[in-house]
Amino acid sequence: MIFIIKVTTNKEEKALDMIYDRAVKKNLNVFSISRPHGLRGYILLEAEDRESAEESVFNLPYVKGIIGKTITYEEIKNMIEPSATTITIKEGDIVEILAEPFKKEKAKVLRVDKQKEEAVVSLLGAVVPLPVTVKIDNVKVIRREGEEDAS
Repeated sequence: MIFIIKVTTNKEEKALDMIYDRAVKKNLNVFSISRPHGLRGYILLEAEDRESAEESVFNLPYVKGIIGKTITYEEIKNMIEPSATTITIKEGDIVEILAEPFKKEKAKVLRVDKQKEEAVVSLLGAVVPLPVTVKIDNVKVIRREGEEDAS
């Protein structure tokens, strides 16, 4: 069973270490503890049963409690397994923004930050060129620089 543990934001590592120490010291049926990248304020704990999970986190500093329901591995798979996606967006590409507040707006890519998975784009419909930073998964390439528009 996988439990979501609510912890103090930015104290996830300390809470994780304390939970691990208690689980080892008391020989609890805890199989894994993880802090998924990008998930702040929460730790994932895999244990045999709810009692083991509760005993491993009870009364520890930075731990606020266990979220009610358990989750399946499928629900958290994308947070735990490294993604092998390659970023195919390049500077100069014309993209369509898929998320609010600029949904369906067309923009030109000015810069790509692969570590942060963000792109700085300039909206094509704007009167004044305005750089906007968006997550790469919120844009779709509709035309490459140097290609003719086929539409």
